[in-house]
Amino acid sequence: MKKIEINVRDEKEIFDIDYVAKQSNGAVLMRSGKTVMLATITMDYEAVDGDFVPLTVQYIEKAYAAGQIPQGFIKRETKPSDFETLTSRIVDRSLRPLFPQGYGYPTQITILVFSADADTDLQTMALNSAAAAVYISDVPIEKNVCGVRVAKIDGELVANPKNGDIEDKSSLDLFIAGTKDQLLMIEMRSLSTVGSEIIMGDFMMDASVAGGSNIISTQNSNALNDEDMLEAINFASDYIKEKSEAYESAFESVKKPIAQLDYRDEKYNSDLYTYIDEFYKNDVKKAVYAMAKSERARELKVIVTQILKDEVAIEQEWDKELVSKVMDKYKKKVVRDMILDFRVRADGRALDEVRDISIETNILPLAHGSCLFTRGQTQALVTATLGSNQDAQMYNSLTHKTPLFDKFMVNYNFPGFSVGEASPLRAPGRRELGHGNLAKRALAPTLDKNEVNTIRLVSEVLESNGSSSMATVCGGSLAMRAAGVESSALIAGVAMGLVIEDDKYAILTDIMGLEDHDGDMDFKVAGNSNGITAMQMDIKLGGISMDIIKEALAQSYEAKRHILAIMEDANSKIVLNDDILPSNEIFSVHPSKIVDIIGQAGKTIRELIEKFEVAIDLDRDKGEVKITGDNKKKVQDAKIEIIEITKRDNGRGGRGGGRPQFKQAPQYPKGKEFKGTVKRVAAFGAFVEIEKDVDGMIHISKLSDKRVNRVEDVVNIGDEVKVKLIAQKGHKIELELIEKL
Repeated sequence: MKKIEINVRDEKEIFDIDYVAKQSNGAVLMRSGKTVMLATITMDYEAVDGDFVPLTVQYIEKAYAAGQIPQGFIKRETKPSDFETLTSRIVDRSLRPLFPQGYGYPTQITILVFSADADTDLQTMALNSAAAAVYISDVPIEKNVCGVRVAKIDGELVANPKNGDIEDKSSLDLFIAGTKDQLLMIEMRSLSTVGSEIIMGDFMMDASVAGGSNIISTQNSNALNDEDMLEAINFASDYIKEKSEAYESAFESVKKPIAQLDYRDEKYNSDLYTYIDEFYKNDVKKAVYAMAKSERARELKVIVTQILKDEVAIEQEWDKELVSKVMDKYKKKVVRDMILDFRVRADGRALDEVRDISIETNILPLAHGSCLFTRGQTQALVTATLGSNQDAQMYNSLTHKTPLFDKFMVNYNFPGFSVGEASPLRAPGRRELGHGNLAKRALAPTLDKNEVNTIRLVSEVLESNGSSSMATVCGGSLAMRAAGVESSALIAGVAMGLVIEDDKYAILTDIMGLEDHDGDMDFKVAGNSNGITAMQMDIKLGGISMDIIKEALAQSYEAKRHILAIMEDANSKIVLNDDILPSNEIFSVHPSKIVDIIGQAGKTIRELIEKFEVAIDLDRDKGEVKITGDNKKKVQDAKIEIIEITKRDNGRGGRGGGRPQFKQAPQYPKGKEFKGTVKRVAAFGAFVEIEKDVDGMIHISKLSDKRVNRVEDVVNIGDEVKVKLIAQKGHKIELELIEKL
């Protein structure tokens, strides 16, 4: 066993090599603070057929890592959570580009979390541990990959901040993976409001979000401008270079010799390529430039079939697989040459031109909000459904002791018919979860954290020819408006592409599927006219200059402005489905009146819920009441009745309605004794007036040294008692019974 300790910028990491999992090709046990992860890579030495890298990545969290037992009936880890799936995807996207051309050996990367500290960024550590295991193994990868998360706290960029600092202090969450000399992958989101408790590492939004036709948000969406974005990317690049060099130097002595492997020969024949260029050039160009996506695919297959019937093909024994591969290479060169040499794209657009856009809103009569967003041959139907706190998605996280609630959900569905495939519908995979998460990150900053309604967006991709995730962003932003959610800004998304050969390059706006497949970059940017709210970049070539990134951002800004103008016009024409929209009322009462709304053993609030068919949420400390229901009149009636309840015996509390300001409760020292009168009795305790307008609560457990089954067995309304203060938090005063007087 060898222990390697690495210190970069006061970040201490320990790697144990040849300590555990020694039968894998490479394994490291990585420690950072109190977090411990095992990353392994295993390679099968029997290659498989297919033009792809057979790589599988699995990131798995163990509940015991945080002293937890899995929730539910099955007390063991089962299906991966969204966070685990998305973390696996991040590792895959970062490492897959480094595998050599023709690599065909099934390879498995497994990352197990054995111990999890609440302050540790598990995604960054997962990538770095996996990259270390790959680098020291005999798998043919010569570069070490490093990940870094960058926050912006008090105007300063910070590398790898604590989770709590991102949640409470940062306006930026940027994750970048790369080697010492190239960037491989970028994920970015802006944070809506400092202190809003949004944890996108867990892809959870515990900050409240707006909903209901009567909610208006005035907050700024806090988009990040291009200059700040470039500064953050440069900052991350410098960190990655420094840490990657430290990793490579430290691991050099334990790195295994590269395995001697056979690589798949590329299916290529120069004579066949020349034959296509001589006799089928115009047919290929016609298929590429004059046909829609589905027609193009069919026509290229027709050309392949025709070539196979030619006398030369039969004589040369060119088979279908070879002709198809060479045809694909020839088609790719046609597409790229036209872009680089003639600045023309397959559908005739200029390099910076956005496809035609059409938008229809509220086409579904019983959905709270809907938007059919069509851009070229990409079409998404996005619906918005509003709910109450009870509709939030509950889930667990290793870095949180208690369950978390996701109040803003974005689900992305990609059925086979959207690309003309006869495939069955299946559960969402990594791609669907990733695209839904990207749209969520783009839209979340526009929602007001001070409101608490649950929002669920569902994007049904009905047709896809590039950038369906960005169509989801645009459609989702308008679907929320169509449901009466007044977000702070409309958000548009656009996918940028790149074609580069030697010293020539072209940046493409709003790429279609052909340009994504045959291009060198997929760069998705979402935001408003003020800047960027979310970004995702996958680079298919070895490195990209900051000048190109800067130019791509500038070009995406103009595209966003164009799309936003069309979206604003559609927004102005929205007609709300008022008859079916849930109503929402939020108001305040005196905190001491919350117990009256609840009633003895919860009787009053249950009767209100049943009578008016509403959901009622109460905040004991703030005195805040939230009512949600499908019928606006019933919500209003419930509010009126609650206010009437708070006016009864109105010698102490506020009068309810609006958001009144209450005087600060007197602060008493712990242990102070009072003589008071029991005013109310509930199943859980008794409320005692200790001074004028000041009540305290004796919990049932504090009524006697012995077990008490019923509060009324000890005290009743009107009893004079002597009590002692044991704790105070604002208006909430906890008492202990000394004696009855």
